[in-house]
Amino acid sequence: MNIAIVGAGAIGGYLGVKLALSGNNVTFIARGENLKAIQANGMTLTMEDGTSLHAPQVKACTIDEATPHDYVFLTMKSHQVSPVAEQIGRLCHDKTAVVTLQNGVPWWYFYNLVGEYQDRQLSSIDPGGAQWQHIGPQRVIGAVVYPAAELVAPGVVKLIEGNRFTLGEPSGEKSERVTALAQAMIAAGFKTPVSTDIRSELWVKLWGNLTFNPVSALTHATLEDICNFDLTRNLAARMMAEAQTVGEKLGVQFKISIDKRIAGAQAVGAHKTSMLQDIEHGKALELEALLGSVIELGRICNIPTPTLDSVYALTRLLEQSVLKKGKGLSLD
Repeated sequence: MNIAIVGAGAIGGYLGVKLALSGNNVTFIARGENLKAIQANGMTLTMEDGTSLHAPQVKACTIDEATPHDYVFLTMKSHQVSPVAEQIGRLCHDKTAVVTLQNGVPWWYFYNLVGEYQDRQLSSIDPGGAQWQHIGPQRVIGAVVYPAAELVAPGVVKLIEGNRFTLGEPSGEKSERVTALAQAMIAAGFKTPVSTDIRSELWVKLWGNLTFNPVSALTHATLEDICNFDLTRNLAARMMAEAQTVGEKLGVQFKISIDKRIAGAQAVGAHKTSMLQDIEHGKALELEALLGSVIELGRICNIPTPTLDSVYALTRLLEQSVLKKGKGLSLD
């Protein structure tokens, strides 16, 4: 199986090493020092128990140098996809499947979704329709990413925990292409169920991300701190309730309660969310994919989201301030 991984960071490196070592032809699409390191030494993965896996034979190139592949994994952050959407289209032949591994609401959300909103496009996460036009929703296999990993040095990834990636066609069918990919990932050592309702699977993770990521960015608090403090715990519950109303309007099934979802986040402990880490490092946020898109979905189906609107406005201003200053903001 010929696989291109666009974004050879933490999750991309984790996937690429294990898929390469199980016999697939893997090409990392990278840049800068990371590209040089992979070209020179391959990609190295440090597992949870400290053991090291090395994939020396993987290819690495820039996106402009890449050729078409059978599967293209997009492992960068959501806001990084649109600027390279046209180049991603060049990685595809007629039967290429593009696996979207971004957090949040995907740009293809309404593709093949039966109902009044079918094939509607989302401007918050696909401004100008670049991804819809150049990548094409018909190529998409949706994915939910559960592992946590870190790019600790150019060409070196450390797995923190997890090995589950849920896949699903937007149509809900168990197609030949998604089944073949799941089998290849299982052979590489991943837990890879194929869902017939990938949107509901996406919402389970999104439900926590849209809440705890911006609240942590604003407060510099860990998941444990947010859930143990009554005022922010109640804020999280209100945000989840508004999002649940939007999701259910669109046919999503929430299989756990808000209290259980908050308890799950609390159990993670003193963990800094990715959005808080981005604020500390002065980086752009995944705010549109995690929260702005949910607000847009609410507007589309006429559901008010006053709490989400307020948290979005505050977090957007925080991001703007950090980017304008050109440096991160940390309490450490």
